[in-house]
This record gives sequence, C-alpha cells and structure tokens, in this order.
Amino acid sequence: MSTALLAWYDANARVLPWRVPPRSDERPDPYRIWLSEVMLQQTTVAAVKDYFATFTRLWPTVEALAAAKDEDVMARWAGLGYYARARNLLKCARAVAERGGFPDTVEGLRALPGIGPYTAAAVAAIAFGRPETVVDGNVERVMARLHAVQEPLPASKPVLVAHAAALTPEARAGDYAQAVMDLGATICTPKSPACGICPCRAPCKARAEGIAAELPRKTPKKPKPVRLGHVFVIRREDGAFLLERRPDRGLLGGMLGWPGSDWGEAPEFAPPVAGALEEVGEVRHTFTHFHLILRVHAGRVDGAAPDGLGWQRLSPAALPTVMRKAYDLAATSPALNVAGD
Repeated sequence: MSTALLAWYDANARVLPWRVPPRSDERPDPYRIWLSEVMLQQTTVAAVKDYFATFTRLWPTVEALAAAKDEDVMARWAGLGYYARARNLLKCARAVAERGGFPDTVEGLRALPGIGPYTAAAVAAIAFGRPETVVDGNVERVMARLHAVQEPLPASKPVLVAHAAALTPEARAGDYAQAVMDLGATICTPKSPACGICPCRAPCKARAEGIAAELPRKTPKKPKPVRLGHVFVIRREDGAFLLERRPDRGLLGGMLGWPGSDWGEAPEFAPPVAGALEEVGEVRHTFTHFHLILRVHAGRVDGAAPDGLGWQRLSPAALPTVMRKAYDLAATSPALNVAGD
C-alpha cells in the first residue's frame, strides 16, 4: 500500500510553499518545514499560506527569526490564533540558532522548546528522511477507514498510530508522510470521501463495508461554557489608543489588547480611566475550551495612562482576532469617531 500511495503522491502531490516536490533533487529546508508545521497546528493550509509567506519574507532563515523582536513576531502572528505557539516559535528559533542548526533526530528535536511528538516526527521525516511515524488528523482518518477502526477518538489514537507505524516505509519516509496527509486532505476527506479514485481503495476495509463516511467515530464533546467580559476601546485626541500587553502566560499571551475585566460569569465593570464611555455592543469569539462574549465600551479620553497600560498608535492588524473584532465594532461608533479624523 505504501508503494501505491507513493506512486499516487508522485503524480498528485499538492504544491505548497514549504514543500519540495517529490523526486526532486532539492533538499527540504528544515526551517521552512518546522515553521509550516508550527503554523499548521489547529489551522488550515489556506489560513497559513499568507502568514508563511510574510514570515519567510521578513525572516528567511531561523537565524533571522531568532534575532527578531518579540513584539514584531507577535504582531505578524496576530489572527493566526493559539498565541503560545508564537512565543514558543521564538524560543525554539533562538535555541536552534545558538546550537548552529536543527538536530536531525526526533530525540534532538524533542529537546527544543515548543516541539512536541508530532512536530518532531514531521520535521525528522520530511526534512531529514527519518522513518518516523507522522500522525495528524488526516492520517488518523485514513488509518481509521483503512482498518475499519470503530472505537471512537481519542481512545482509538494508540491503535491508529500503530497502524500508521506499520505502514511507514524506511525509504522516502518524508514523502510518505506527506502522501498520507495529502490523501486525507484531498480524497479521504471528512465528508463524502472519493473512494472511487483512492489509490488505497482495494485494501480499505471501511470502503468494503460501506462505512467510510462514518469513520473515524469521535466521542461527543461536552458543551463549551460561556464566559463574559468587558473591554474598553479608548482613544486619545491625538489618535493614540490605550492598550495593554497581555502577560506571556495564558490566553493571548504576549499580545496587544484592550484593557478590560476578567472573563467569567459576572465580570466587574471597571473602566481603566475616568471619562465618558459608551457601550457600543458585544462581540463573540470561541476559544478551544469556551465561548466568550465581550461587551465593548468606547470613547475618547485624555490623560495619563494607568500603570500597566500605555498610549500608542495602533495597527489593527497587530491585534489578535477577538481584540480586532472589538476594534471593528468600536470603530463604527460616534463615541470613537475614527471615521471623522
């Protein structure tokens, strides 16, 4: 099956900006492979492409990224989500630059900051040709269908990893890892898999049993709780905004944001400065473990910035998505009068 899948990949591999085409004499760049894998966690290829292009234009090598300012990297990451990845990206880049390059084994890669089992296996296989087993959501789906594994995820994950390991070849391990991921992304899709043109249709047990579209099964998730909060979009007469740099640890760590309340069941309304503020509405955002509803308050106020906050010119693109939503709503309000300046 691995041979058949590699033959399919040679003819049908997706063209991706971080990827070296199959059968190419060009060697994969570990930096580009690692960067793409970090960006792709919990995110789609379509969402990542523009970010990848920006990062590799501004910081074309791991040494360049290691020398970048934290706030510049965090600003360019804004909107991609899961901001701990950006902090770990910088820590890892600096560790790699200090040691003089990426290690070429899973063990060496796992010793770097922010690199877990999946990323280590992916970089080792794709960048260095190590016969490591690479298992993402696409691979889990392919293995569940190929072997008709009906136990729901996440309990079935060890079985799916074992099936994937049994099929990983010694040669062309990187191409094989990308082939399985491409198969899951383009043919063995979550809904309406194209079994008729699948290179693995003959040995696929789920296709034979007519249950491919039902797999992999997943244990139902508990409903996400809802948290509430207040944010204050405050603008000075000279156009500067009152902003905070969020703590490195926690949600939106290290990112610029609006001052506001804690997020919970009964958030306290406590504006950071005195002045006329108008409630302009609410924005909603979903994090991994909860839904958030923020009441947005906006206004124009002059005066000194409280401790921990600062007045600064704002590029809305540097804000994380939920804070950008609050800005977009506040910018429509006469209380802020952005359009009038």
